[in-house]
Amino acid sequence: MKATILSADEMRRALTRIAHEILERNKGAENLALIGVHTRGIPIAQRLAAKLQELEGVDVPLGRLDITLYRDDLSEIAKQPIIRETKVPFDLAQRRVILVDDVLYTGRTVRAALDALIDLGRPEGIQLAVLVDRGHRELPIRADYVGKNLPTAKSELVKVKLTETDGLDSVELWDLDELRAQE
Repeated sequence: MKATILSADEMRRALTRIAHEILERNKGAENLALIGVHTRGIPIAQRLAAKLQELEGVDVPLGRLDITLYRDDLSEIAKQPIIRETKVPFDLAQRRVILVDDVLYTGRTVRAALDALIDLGRPEGIQLAVLVDRGHRELPIRADYVGKNLPTAKSELVKVKLTETDGLDSVELWDLDELRAQE
């Protein structure tokens, strides 16, 4: 590991700031919905929903989105990719959807998520919230809400660790060459 980019407290503050920005831009939480992208986008969306509820007293509907079959690199991932549950238990019409993911990199995951989301319905609008934007876009996609802008080299890896999935909260920067050498 090269560096710890966000500690648990810094992550909490970043998500609190994003929640405030969402409320400000949307003039409250009315008609909002949060949809997390598997895997780490889901707990981040849950945390944002809890913060929005705390700030506004409104329960914002939550969904989860699996983008596996929408990826443009599906054949490169695995012969038998793991399909996870997509669950959006509300009508998208008349809602402003906040799509939530952990890291924005090339933009290809977001493109796949947009395709998957549109197949489920037509929301009033879609906004993107990410914990970390590391640059290197290959598609014309940008986040509306960013916890941390982190310029990186392509030879680096950003690892988001969450209590729900990894037992602790942190964002770490790793050198890919060193990781490969350890394998």
